[in-house]
Amino acid sequence: MLSSRGHRSTRRRGVVLAAAVMAGLLSVTAACSKGGGPAWQNGAQPGSSQSAQPDTKAKATITGPAANANDVPASAAITFETVDAVDTSVELKSADGDTVEGTLAADKKSWLPTGALKWGATYTATVSATGDDGKTATAESTFTTMAKPANTISVSSFLGDNAVVGVGMPMIVKFGRAIPEDYRDDVQKRMKVTTEPAQTGTWAWISPTEIHFRPKEFWKANTKVHYKLQTGGLPMGNGWFGRNDLTVDLKIGPSLVMTVDNKTKRMTVTKDGKVIKTIKVSLGKKTTPSSSGTMIVIEKKRKTVFDTFEELGPDDGYRTDIDFAQRLTWGGEFIHAAPWSEGQQGSVNVSHGCVNVSMKDGEWLFGQTRIGDPITVKGTERKLENGNGWTDWNMSFADYAKMSAVPLSDQ
Repeated sequence: MLSSRGHRSTRRRGVVLAAAVMAGLLSVTAACSKGGGPAWQNGAQPGSSQSAQPDTKAKATITGPAANANDVPASAAITFETVDAVDTSVELKSADGDTVEGTLAADKKSWLPTGALKWGATYTATVSATGDDGKTATAESTFTTMAKPANTISVSSFLGDNAVVGVGMPMIVKFGRAIPEDYRDDVQKRMKVTTEPAQTGTWAWISPTEIHFRPKEFWKANTKVHYKLQTGGLPMGNGWFGRNDLTVDLKIGPSLVMTVDNKTKRMTVTKDGKVIKTIKVSLGKKTTPSSSGTMIVIEKKRKTVFDTFEELGPDDGYRTDIDFAQRLTWGGEFIHAAPWSEGQQGSVNVSHGCVNVSMKDGEWLFGQTRIGDPITVKGTERKLENGNGWTDWNMSFADYAKMSAVPLSDQ
């Protein structure tokens, strides 16, 4: 969470634990400034509410938003301190008396509403701390959220509800504007992934406008995935705020994994741990080699046209109808049916970098795969360039975790 301070590290890294029940692990943010913040920011401030019952053993103090604070971001959490409390509860009510639902953090030092607060609205927070003497101390703070800002950033997910994807599929979130590096930890702390069964994973910043989540190993088959982004009203730097919250519920399909060995010119297709087919392939010839590395099926097209005249020019370019195409890289590597090379498949590489299979095998494989299924190509003359496709699995988990803005200790 944010605090009033003049400097902060912009290179905090780590992993998050995706668990079946994570509500209690929500981290919170209550600030719109990175240094020398406003009066409602974390840390005891003048006007912050103190314990209303000084004769009790337990004590409670609300540290943010401060009492009577104005212009509080709609993303604000209630932060507080307690002393000698054996039980702590938080209540937040609107000016109309409506109760706002929320979750107490695991460390019992903050409480986060389940969604963004209303713009320009007044709320009253009450923290109750009960000691082992049975007496309860309370602290109260009334504050007003800021008016709706003119500058908001959209937050969207590549995947939608009820999607069924492959075991290599990263969860992809995009922002409508670049997030400054020193705000990415605050954004990431509002992004929680829960899975059934539980699996360890991490978010990683692919670019200033895109963040992915992947588990340590391929997703377990049939995993249920839920991710929640509490970014509505969240300060995102330079006077910009998150436009919306977002939740997504989806499912991982069967474990279908493809492995291609350039030495044998064969693809091995494994489903739920069992080899179900071996397919002859022809990879890229030496002048246009296929990439070695782990890639993900990005899109599937039953019929398409490959047109390379703009890229390769009139002498080397070509325009060809293609069946059963499955994109692997942004640079144009696909798995696809290539009836013209069936005589070379299994023995000679003749493609322009794609994984060529027969028409029959192309149709069969197309019927088996999903977006997000992984394929690993081994032994070619060229290494896969990270970023050329969904290359989340083309690096170790330790290296991937270095692209996170939040270490595990801050979750």
